[in-house]
Amino acid sequence: MSKIINVSKSPYAKLKTVPVGSVRVNGFMGKYFETLVNVTLPTQYDLLESTGRLDNFRIASGKMKGSYRTLFPFDDTDVYKWSEAVSFALANREIPELERILDSVIEEVKAAQDEDGYLGTYLSGERKKERWTNLAWNHELYNAGHLIQAAVAHKRVTSKDTLFNAAKRFADHIYNTFGPGKKEGAPGHPEVEMALVELYRETGERKYLDLAKYFIYARGKGLASVPRNPGPEYFIDHKPFVELEEITGHAVRALYLCAGAADLYLETGDKKIWQALNRLWENFVTKKMYITGGAGSRHDWESFGEEYELSNKRSYAESCASIANFMWNFRMLLATGDGKFADVMEQVLYNGLLSGISLDGKHYFYFNPLEDFGRTRRQKWFDCACCPPNLARFIASFPGYMYTTSSDGVQVHLYEKSTAAVDFKGSTVKIEQETDYPWSGEIVLTIETDIEEPFSVHLRIPSWADDFTLRVDGKALDLEPQNGYVKLSRNWKGTHRVELLLPMKPELLEAHPFVRDDLGKVAVRRGPVVYCVEQVDNPDFHVWTLVVDSMDLREEKGEILDRKAVFLKGKGRALSISEWEGKLYRKISEPKEREVEFTLVPYHMWANRKPGAMAVWLLRKV
Repeated sequence: MSKIINVSKSPYAKLKTVPVGSVRVNGFMGKYFETLVNVTLPTQYDLLESTGRLDNFRIASGKMKGSYRTLFPFDDTDVYKWSEAVSFALANREIPELERILDSVIEEVKAAQDEDGYLGTYLSGERKKERWTNLAWNHELYNAGHLIQAAVAHKRVTSKDTLFNAAKRFADHIYNTFGPGKKEGAPGHPEVEMALVELYRETGERKYLDLAKYFIYARGKGLASVPRNPGPEYFIDHKPFVELEEITGHAVRALYLCAGAADLYLETGDKKIWQALNRLWENFVTKKMYITGGAGSRHDWESFGEEYELSNKRSYAESCASIANFMWNFRMLLATGDGKFADVMEQVLYNGLLSGISLDGKHYFYFNPLEDFGRTRRQKWFDCACCPPNLARFIASFPGYMYTTSSDGVQVHLYEKSTAAVDFKGSTVKIEQETDYPWSGEIVLTIETDIEEPFSVHLRIPSWADDFTLRVDGKALDLEPQNGYVKLSRNWKGTHRVELLLPMKPELLEAHPFVRDDLGKVAVRRGPVVYCVEQVDNPDFHVWTLVVDSMDLREEKGEILDRKAVFLKGKGRALSISEWEGKLYRKISEPKEREVEFTLVPYHMWANRKPGAMAVWLLRKV
């Protein structure tokens, strides 16, 4: 039962999740999965060893002499996220060597646990006396959250309880430490809230849900923050969660907190929590989210800026924030069944999330600019390495986000060449998707089941799709989407063919006039994919000077490394920069331009070739 989150008994979940192992991807995301198994996970394990992250556990357990080997108090989580990634990968593939390594890693983790259940390598040895004294910066609860999530995933996939027992002991230690009548506190970096709710779902023990609720409601009292530099707002500790009107502070903290609050709502139906979540979502997607789905516009404290503050060259858009955005929206989708949340999931997936990992599977962006001079390149690792293993666990778990079920049927949220066996009404609905999505909007679903009574299949119609055509067993249907989905209700016994066509064409998008960086500019999108101009494809002019004249863009098959894609080509004009030699400013004059041909490539694929300038937002001819 390899579900990412198990809402099968959650009273306020309209949709129910399916196991990761019930869906096999072998198209666009299938390429990422193959690279994950063959390259990403093995190389990340080597880095966990070579950078001392695993040695930290050996030192804490007494197996090795020395002191903490790495820089940050949350480096244990890199081990936990990698472990979660391997666990979910095992749901879809037998990988004996990786499973053996994972078992050995778990033994190192278990050995570092104290008798009272505490598990953390940073505050071990002489630092033990500092435990639970600095919740703002020591990340003990954040570490615990990732441990619990990894442990639950490992147990659900392998049926082993080795890591789970250790995580549960640590959760019990935390429960015995914090809460009403005990020590007051809240996580300086939210994450444990999601994990505690999931531990409640796995064990049925209410105390974990109660503790998650306590931590969420403890915010706004100064328990999770420092008074200045950066201050409570950075920690989302400046107001009680239920009073928040604007999404602010550290982007990953804020989005993980929202995901945890959404989990709490799914179990309790807390109306104040739900109202706050919807306020924050509306503020985020209409005033603070990049066109790529990225979140967090400031390098300063990795934070959200003011409303409409969405700079391109200085955008931060941390890869972890994109993953958190996806996770939050998935939980909102489970609560409502509303396709607007799946639209955001798709928007961030094909743009600002997958841009975080190179096509070779072993280089990573920590932050994701929308404009660059050619100096930003993916790295093999970071001192603060939260993003690489987070990307790994996302790719491994992706199949579990594609489908859900409800009382009346099966929902298809994401399109990918794949096979699925979805449990429904005590039987199985087999769904095979044939598609080249996101490069093609032609999707053929073969649905097979022996279920006698009628039920519904809900197909998402993305918000970018101006039109669509639909046929079932060759018969054309004229249906209107409701909340982003078309509902196909019938007796599905036997084998049936569903053909969905979502016409994809390049289109120019503009930003709200208050987004000053984008004023007088356009971005190009085809289907769910946002495009950019890279210098490597356009050597005859500087790409920052490109002026787009029209929407007359032609599609062309292309390839970067071993990945096929659709490139866009067109004619525009390039501003002359030679006349600016030796000048920074001048009196206004008619710009000199020349006609050029240009090539655009998918944003998520940029920086996989020769370094050079890049831009998502292009000058528009007025």
